[in-house]
Amino acid sequence: MSLMREPNFYDRGKRYFFDYSPGDDFYQSLIDLHLDLSDEQSAKLNAKLILILSNHIGDLTVLREAMMLARADITET
Repeated sequence: MSLMREPNFYDRGKRYFFDYSPGDDFYQSLIDLHLDLSDEQSAKLNAKLILILSNHIGDLTVLREAMMLARADITET
């Protein structure tokens, strides 16, 4: 399995008019998840979510590729 870099969001059984709408729905859910949390709680939630989703993916090659991609431009300022 290789890291999928194209949009791949969907909601089972739901039809969307625009291809980007499932991604928008995910982003809104992610924002809603953080409502009324402190910065510390939000960071803890993000860490837990990363670990849960990483366990679901399971493929260490894919996870390492995702980590490198995520970090690529973080230190470039």
